[in-house]
Amino acid sequence: MPAPDALSGPSKLPRAGKPTSIVVMLHGYGADGNDLIGLAPYFAQSLPKTAFYSPHAPTPLEGGWGGGRQWASLRNYDPVLLKRDPQARAEKLATALEGTDETLAAVNKFLDQVMEFHELPANKLALLGFSQGTMVSIYVGLRRKQQLGGIVGYSGAVLAPDKLNAEIVTRPPVLLVHGDADPVVPIEMLYDGERALKAANVPYEAHVVPELQHGIDGTGAALAAKFLKDKLA
Repeated sequence: MPAPDALSGPSKLPRAGKPTSIVVMLHGYGADGNDLIGLAPYFAQSLPKTAFYSPHAPTPLEGGWGGGRQWASLRNYDPVLLKRDPQARAEKLATALEGTDETLAAVNKFLDQVMEFHELPANKLALLGFSQGTMVSIYVGLRRKQQLGGIVGYSGAVLAPDKLNAEIVTRPPVLLVHGDADPVVPIEMLYDGERALKAANVPYEAHVVPELQHGIDGTGAALAAKFLKDKLA
């Protein structure tokens, strides 16, 4: 059985034995898969039989700066405007994945490949995203035919919320974690996401981390470790 190749990037497999679950981690804008794979050893303490994959987004960062990658373009992204203007937020959430059909198809193919490679069902796979990776994780995860084990989203948003009720296929449990001092993805986007998930009857829990900016701290890591263990063990 061929190894997953729809996307490339680092991975961490259990030290011994066949994996009993999978976590696929999608990085944020301008980073690559190496940014999140460093979380795998921490999560492996709770999930020692889990295979962790952290693929690179397929598209180079606009302008090629720093060798980073992106899941979608962020042209004209203005976090200050998004924080103060609900209409601007709504427009950005509705259009943020325009022109990314090939990227979304590659993510879905990669998920299919890792499940086939490890001979595991969808409910033994969880998605974990940061920032733009959260947006892709939630968008993809709620539209897959076979329900995933769960989705963890750090510092992100629910994209295309107005289309969610019409397009949702499955309802895996979702964990959202967001810092209330985030200057990149305003905390208001968490609240927008909560409303969208609630309206679509998606089981979710949301945690606001005081004074945290755009990142993952120990509180967020511990919340995700517990969530993943509960959903995948």
